[in-house]
Amino acid sequence: MAARRRTVASPLEVLMLTTPVCRLLGIDAPIVCAAFGPWDEVDLAAAVCQAGGLGSLGTAVRPLPELRKQWARLRQLTDRPFAINHTSRPLDEEAFQATIEERPKAISFHLAVPPELITRAHDAGILWIQQVSSRRQADEALRAGADVIVAQGGEAGGQGGDVGTMVTVPDVVDMAGEVPVLAAGGIADGRGLAAALTLGAQGVLMGTRFLASEEMSVSQAWKSRIVESAASDTVKAVGSERILPPFNLPGSAGVPRCLRTPLVDALREHPEQVDPAETVPRVMAAILAGGGEEYLPFTGQSTALVHEILPAGEIVSRTVREAEAALAAASRAIGQGS
Repeated sequence: MAARRRTVASPLEVLMLTTPVCRLLGIDAPIVCAAFGPWDEVDLAAAVCQAGGLGSLGTAVRPLPELRKQWARLRQLTDRPFAINHTSRPLDEEAFQATIEERPKAISFHLAVPPELITRAHDAGILWIQQVSSRRQADEALRAGADVIVAQGGEAGGQGGDVGTMVTVPDVVDMAGEVPVLAAGGIADGRGLAAALTLGAQGVLMGTRFLASEEMSVSQAWKSRIVESAASDTVKAVGSERILPPFNLPGSAGVPRCLRTPLVDALREHPEQVDPAETVPRVMAAILAGGGEEYLPFTGQSTALVHEILPAGEIVSRTVREAEAALAAASRAIGQGS
């Protein structure tokens, strides 16, 4: 669906591209920041929200009292809409029920499609954003009543499928009808947003680009690797199920994409040599401390497009400006060819 332009009263006072999904989610720009599982991203989420996008908070492996503190801190930093994310690796029922009681604007979910949870969210007046990486998941999400579908291509960091974004997005858009679709995977600038809009999506979800933001709590070493890496430096972490939390919902699927590390290589090539009893506590301790880049640094192929660490607000506004420029340039090119 084509975007329309309007001037909005955003903190950045910039001209925003808006689409129907913006009105649905209560945001100014069609940009959603990915949830980064157990890593603390409260400051990042607040900055994205204040810039007009939709910030997100992950819940994976964090104890509920800590999650409640994160939610309270985010509400102190912004009164704008945000999403709380859950996954099936594993689903924490206590944390999910607390999320229902917290009443965020939206709950986002990926790795499985849970119809019962979608119903519970809707009963509480909460929108549901469902990330999918296959036609099967997209069909399940649409039948379950998801309000927004994120069509994630295999270029994405974190856990996902294998089919590329350029195929996945229009395929899901064709299935979705009036349900808005966001594109994810390989998108890190305004050209990606412009491309997503021309494929029929109404916006984008970006992860790797926001990992390399000033506000994100991961280590400087991880951010520097993102800036310095090529797309080919990321690989699917085959064998990582040996050390990652198990799935606990039917239909769950997803293999993470990471920058290469000795652990990623060992899991791919010699998984039997990786001792979960020794490795898991060490990896989880590093992750919960904001690190983990030496183990499983989830990163997408869009790392090739990230050349500097920026404030999140600048990422949002620059992406919008670049998308406007890309769409204008495409229009001029078509006009010159006629």
